[in-house]
Amino acid sequence: MALKKRVWTAGKLFVLTGALLATYLVFAAAAMRVALRMREVTVPALAGRSVPQATTILGAIGLTVTVDDSARVDPKVPKGDIVAQDPPAGVPTRRQRSVRVWLSAGPYAPKIPALVGEAERAAEARLEENGVTLADRAEIRSREYPSGAVVAQDPAPGTEAASVALLLNRGEQGATFVMPDLIGTTGDGAADLLRARAFRVTVVGDHPYPGVPPGIVLRQHPPAGFRVAPGEPISLEVSR
Repeated sequence: MALKKRVWTAGKLFVLTGALLATYLVFAAAAMRVALRMREVTVPALAGRSVPQATTILGAIGLTVTVDDSARVDPKVPKGDIVAQDPPAGVPTRRQRSVRVWLSAGPYAPKIPALVGEAERAAEARLEENGVTLADRAEIRSREYPSGAVVAQDPAPGTEAASVALLLNRGEQGATFVMPDLIGTTGDGAADLLRARAFRVTVVGDHPYPGVPPGIVLRQHPPAGFRVAPGEPISLEVSR
């Protein structure tokens, strides 16, 4: 009888301990959910507000603002005010997150000026004068255009747009040349011309050549017609 009583008591303690443990786990899970929700805030609506206003509103709830470089034409939102945002208003998000905003370019966009052939700084100055944003710039290296000049633009001149992308030439680095035929020319003069183009030139005069004055190019490497790039070595053999 005493054994039965002890078993019954142990059973009740086991059930009670299990119930307490289950209650603890439920409350712990609920507290965790509450803590996670407390870290979340609802993104407010920022359209039509200025950047300083948006910064104040977001800062009060633990968010920051990032202004996108590209403006958007909007006839209803004054130029310089926020016209769009990401995440959108009403979406829950974690604190310390940044909200990206786009500013209005006003009811109409400025006309893109003709920039092809302009120097890079001159093109930037014209864009600033016209209220156009330089959204992107790509580069090529070619000897066919002046170094630092605008080679192409998008959109085309006369287009109404808030931003433009430019293609710029960065000079002859990486350009190749066709090796000229230097046989019969003066070795020193040919070497000076090639060195001015950043080639590494070696002039060798080991072999006499009957009937040819000293210093005349007899052989060359690479031969005429080969493509060479600045910085590559060129060897000229001249008469002695």
